[in-house]
Amino acid sequence: MAGGGSARGHWLQWAVRLVLIAWAVRAQDTNLTCSDFQTSGIFQDNQLQVQFLLFTFQNRNCGQVIDWGNAESIGDSPFNSTRDTKILIHGFRALGTKPSWIDDMVDALLGATDANVVAVDWVSGSTAKYNQAVENIPRLSGEVAELIKHLLELGVTEESLHLIGISLGAHAAGLVGQMFGGRIGHITGLDPAGYKFKKAPPEERLDPGDAMFVEAIHTDTDSFGISIPVGHVDYFINGGRDQPGCPSVRHLYGFVICDHMRSVSMYISAVRGICSFTGFPCPTYKEFLGGQCVSCAGSSHASCPRIAREDILANPRTQIISQEAQVFLMTTAKEPFCAHHMLLVFSLPEPRDSTLTIEIELKSETSSSKTKISIAGGHLEGRAVLAHSAPLCEIQMAVLRYPGSILSFWRGKTEIRGTFCVSEMPLGDRAERRCLPQTVMLSGNSRHSYNLQTAGRPGGHSDPWEEN
Repeated sequence: MAGGGSARGHWLQWAVRLVLIAWAVRAQDTNLTCSDFQTSGIFQDNQLQVQFLLFTFQNRNCGQVIDWGNAESIGDSPFNSTRDTKILIHGFRALGTKPSWIDDMVDALLGATDANVVAVDWVSGSTAKYNQAVENIPRLSGEVAELIKHLLELGVTEESLHLIGISLGAHAAGLVGQMFGGRIGHITGLDPAGYKFKKAPPEERLDPGDAMFVEAIHTDTDSFGISIPVGHVDYFINGGRDQPGCPSVRHLYGFVICDHMRSVSMYISAVRGICSFTGFPCPTYKEFLGGQCVSCAGSSHASCPRIAREDILANPRTQIISQEAQVFLMTTAKEPFCAHHMLLVFSLPEPRDSTLTIEIELKSETSSSKTKISIAGGHLEGRAVLAHSAPLCEIQMAVLRYPGSILSFWRGKTEIRGTFCVSEMPLGDRAERRCLPQTVMLSGNSRHSYNLQTAGRPGGHSDPWEEN
């Protein structure tokens, strides 16, 4: 009985301690002064003013201003030097408002890891006048560098720092990295700005030498974003331009900004683990769409990189990446934009004199995707890559159509025969594959539907999945 009473007393003491700890944490949160982003206006002078807002697991919904010139502001905050530190730097603000994506980004980062997240607010200094905002980048970078110096004095390591810059903010992150000799662990550039930077030398923009690992996600290379590679890995989403699902010119603001901001939405989805955005190394987007870069073997890296999963590509704490790669991937049109890449192959029994085109649609229970395969005259095979929201195992039907041509009708060749196969990328020994079991016959302008659920692996002596 005495032993049981002692045990109950022991557990009671621990319960009291846990309650006291919970009260202490709640009291700490209650005592924090919450701050938000500054706002500016089109007709204000917009002189550069920088403030740093700290978010941690303890205050994920309450930004606390920290001042590198006041050691107590950091010491009295929930900042923990043993955690990784992520620094967010926004870009140009046309209307002088807080970036709409900040809260979601902070929530995603803190949901993925126990870290210090510092949001750099330079709304005053980035509003309305783009050229002035560009001129403010060196001063902004200097302010961020001063903060980092003080964090290093508190025990933070350079390799534990991750700078995430959006548009102009990506180049500011690059300049900060230069100030530390490229020893910062990681920089992510989300559609780095193009205007004023495409022809700039590496020391004036984001560059692979700015950190141990630099990645960039390109979504608007024909407008606001830079079109040249700027990192160890450069992801060109849907070729880097014209993102599916973005509104037409009738919705002017969305039309203007949608492609540019798609990089942010995708990164948040990737950090939250909603999507696995895999990039495929390839010389050009045209070759990627033509099914010439469908596996990860033989690339300059051990595997195809995935957005927000740099640990799979390389660990910046143990090695420095010496080779750069540009990779391509496709998305769907609806958020969160997850996509499965499918390689489609149509093979003819004998070559044709002229180029023919086959329209293909893959249907699952909830969605469908379309593309075209072209088979050049004198060739036996045509390939294409298609993005679908469902994996191959959930795709039910393949709909094929041969529209023919005036020349084919004139010659009386309104039918084609061949074999059709689908494989989920990346190709490999374990890749999911489906081949229609019988020869496909397509007549001019008719749609032919086939059940992919009953299709099997390719057979015979010729393997249409062998890469060219």
